[in-house]
Amino acid sequence: MSLKIAVQMDPIETITPKGDSTFALMLEAEARGHELVYYTPDTLALSGNMVSANAAPVAVFDKEKGAHFKLGEFSRLDLATQDVVLMRQDPPFDMNYITLTHILERLHPQTFVVNPPAAVRNAPEKILVTEFPELMPPTLVTRDRRQIHDFRREHGNIIVKPLYGNGGAGVFLIQEGDHNLASLIELFEQSFREPFMVQKYLPEVRKGDKRIILVDGEAVAGLNRVPAEGEARSNMHVGGRPELSDLTEREREICAAIGPALKERDMIFVGIDVIGDYLTEINVTSPTGIREIKRFGGPDIAVLIWDAIEKRRAA
Repeated sequence: MSLKIAVQMDPIETITPKGDSTFALMLEAEARGHELVYYTPDTLALSGNMVSANAAPVAVFDKEKGAHFKLGEFSRLDLATQDVVLMRQDPPFDMNYITLTHILERLHPQTFVVNPPAAVRNAPEKILVTEFPELMPPTLVTRDRRQIHDFRREHGNIIVKPLYGNGGAGVFLIQEGDHNLASLIELFEQSFREPFMVQKYLPEVRKGDKRIILVDGEAVAGLNRVPAEGEARSNMHVGGRPELSDLTEREREICAAIGPALKERDMIFVGIDVIGDYLTEINVTSPTGIREIKRFGGPDIAVLIWDAIEKRRAA
């Protein structure tokens, strides 16, 4: 099977090839003989019933940054001529992101979009997870100051974060006795129109925040990310130390509980975050971690993802 694949992503020259999941997917697609074109989200256009983008053929190479790709000539491409679109630009999940999902929805499923745009739009990571309160730590979503202060009095140390942020940006640990909560709420009120997410701080995070990858609703591997000394966040770009980690019985229970909901939404590539015994996020917009998992001796998840996509296209 040879497929025509369009990759909607952030500028390819800016990515770090050795750690980029989109790049891993492109390498595997090319190895399978699929035709790849590349475009950035700002070139997407809707005119009448046609969804198009300013796209170029792309070849990818597993080399150092700067030598990792070669582009052909850009031209306006009707995306309905493609078999698959990979929607892989990074959040924030804002009105621009939401608008792009509306546009790509005109293509799906005739052109198969991964993950499906309507499902992504209706299930952003910090909202979808709230469908499983029994799996989560105590959590509050609100802009109401009194609710936040009451939550802090009840639970002590708390995490405050933007509802639609990404990569650990804007995540704050507020400890008992810290007098900065009121100022932080004021800052969030000025910076974000949406409610905020407040969660009970889980001290187990010092042992790691595990990213578990699910393909087509099935758990395939886990990567534990241990925060750097003096850092509350475990994201690798802020110094988190990655290590391959077998799934615990509790983590398998969590995956089994959420798997059917992901499969029902046709979410092929999902990354969840687990701290201790608790599910904290379900990442569906642009999950990461598959290159690190392979580098540490885990499965080649790009292979599993393309197996699932090809199965859909062959149906």
